Amino acid sequence: MRASRNFESLARALLTIAVAGMSSCGSDGSAVITGSLSALHAESDLEEGGRIRDALGREVLLRGVNVNALGEYYAFDPEIPTVHPFDEDDADAIQSIGWNLVRLIVSWSLVEPEPGLYDESYLDEVEAVVRMLETRGIYTVIDLHEDAWGPTLEARPNEECPEGTLPAVGWDGAPGWATFDGDRPRCIEDGVTTTTRFFSPAVLAAFQAFWDDSEGPGGVGIQTRYHAMLTHLVARFSRHDSVAGYDIMNEPNAWSAVALAIFARDEGLEEMSEELSQFYQRGLAAVREGEERAGAPKRLLFIEPSPDWVVVPGLALRPDFEHDGQVVYAPHIYQGTFTETLDESGFEVALEQARMYGGVPVVTGEWGADPARTKDPEDDYFQQHEAFQDQYRFGAALWQWSDACGDPHHAYEGDDPNLWGFYEVECPSNEIIGFDHDFAAVMRRPLLRAAPGRIESVKWDYENRRFTASGKDASAGQALLLFLPEAVDPSAFETTGIGELRVERTIGPGEIWTGQTTAATWEIDIAL
Repeated sequence: MRASRNFESLARALLTIAVAGMSSCGSDGSAVITGSLSALHAESDLEEGGRIRDALGREVLLRGVNVNALGEYYAFDPEIPTVHPFDEDDADAIQSIGWNLVRLIVSWSLVEPEPGLYDESYLDEVEAVVRMLETRGIYTVIDLHEDAWGPTLEARPNEECPEGTLPAVGWDGAPGWATFDGDRPRCIEDGVTTTTRFFSPAVLAAFQAFWDDSEGPGGVGIQTRYHAMLTHLVARFSRHDSVAGYDIMNEPNAWSAVALAIFARDEGLEEMSEELSQFYQRGLAAVREGEERAGAPKRLLFIEPSPDWVVVPGLALRPDFEHDGQVVYAPHIYQGTFTETLDESGFEVALEQARMYGGVPVVTGEWGADPARTKDPEDDYFQQHEAFQDQYRFGAALWQWSDACGDPHHAYEGDDPNLWGFYEVECPSNEIIGFDHDFAAVMRRPLLRAAPGRIESVKWDYENRRFTASGKDASAGQALLLFLPEAVDPSAFETTGIGELRVERTIGPGEIWTGQTTAATWEIDIAL
C-alpha cells in the first residue's frame, strides 16, 4: 500500500542464481534447499512479546524493504511501465544498507492466470530473486499482494459515475477470472483518489464474493482456488530456508462495522471480522499442506489486519483462529505518514493485538513516507520510526525500494508524481536518472541482525552516533551478528558477556561483526 497523502481525511472521518551448499532437488521439489541462512521459527510470549529465532537458537531482527518488481499493476497509461526491474545491483545496494529482509511482492493474477493453471516461468522469476537475495544474507517474505482487489476493476468505457465521484483505475492482485463485482459502479470519491479505492462499490462486491467463496470457473469457489494456488506456491518455495514465510494477503479488505457505516452506507455489508479469521484459518492449512508436499519445515505465516488499522487500530481487531504458533502479526504501521503524528501508540496497540494471537512476534510489513522528508532537518520521521522499531524490537520492511511513473498510485498525480523509493526517476519516461544516496545514508545504520538468548534492548543514538544493545538467557558460545554502516576500530567496542569481536565480512562501506557470548547476559556499546 501507498495510499494518497489525503489519508488524513479518512482519519478525521473515522474518529475525528546458485546458492552455496544447495541440496539436490528432484522434480517433485521434495528436498529442502539450504544455504547461508537458516530456517526461522516463531516463539510466542504473552508477557515480553514474541520473537523470531533461527535454527541456531538466536533471536533474529528482520529489517528491510519491499520490492514490487514482480507485481502486476494496472497500467493507466500503457506507454509507461508500472514497475522497474530488479537485478544484482539492486540486491547489492539493499545488502549495503545492512538489511536482512525483502518483502517480495507476488501477484495472484500472474501465479494463476487461468483457473488451476500456474505459470511456472513466472515462479522461476520469483525463485531467481529469492536465490539472489539469499546469497547476500537476505531473507525473503513472499507477499501475495493486492490493492483494491485487482488490475481488471478499472472503470468501464464511458462509465457514468455519480456526482462527487470519478472513474476508478485498476490496481493489483486477483485475476480477471476470479473477479465478480456484480456489475457494481467502478467509481471512487473525487479528491481522495487512492484512499477511496477500497470503497469502490465494485471492489467491495468483489471482496464480498471472495469472502463468500462464490462459485467460479469449473464450479470451484474463488477463495478455494486461492488457497489451492497458495499451496502450490508454498510447495515450491518452502524448500528454501531463506524464505522466512508468507504474507498470504496484503491489506485484506475486511472492514469494521464503523468503516462500512461511514464509507459504504448503501452497500448493505456487515462487518467482515469473522470472514478474515476464517480466511487465515484456511490459509494456514493451505500453507502447511504445501510444506508437507515439499518435505519442508513449517515457515512463518504473516497475518495482517484490514487497512482501517492505519487510522484507528482498534477498529481492525479480529478474532483469533486456531494456529500452531508459527504466526507473525504484520500490521502496517503508517501512523505519522497518513496521520498527523507519529508516537508509540501504534506500536503499543500492535504489541497488544499480537497478544490476542498468543503473544506472537510482530513485523510491520510496511512503513515509510515520502523520501523528500529526509531533506528537512526538522523532520525526523524515519529516525523516530526506527527508534520505536528498536524499542519494541519489531521487524520492519520499508515501503518501498523503487517506484515507477506508471504505478496506479500515481494515476491522478499528473506528469510530476510523488515517487517513493531509492531511485530518482524522470516521468513520464520512467527513466532512472540516479540513486538517492542521501536517503540511503539515512537508512544505513547499525542493525543487530541476530543475537543469543533474548534481546532486551536495542538503541541507536543518531545524534551522538552511539549504538547499545543487551540481552539475556544466552547460551555460551552463541554468535552475535551486528551490521555497522562503516569500518570501526575494535577499540570502539565496550562489551560484557561477549568474547573478542571480529569482522565476519565486509559489505560495501559497512561490516558484519560477530562475537560469541561468554555469559547468560550480554551488553554491547559502540561509539561510531
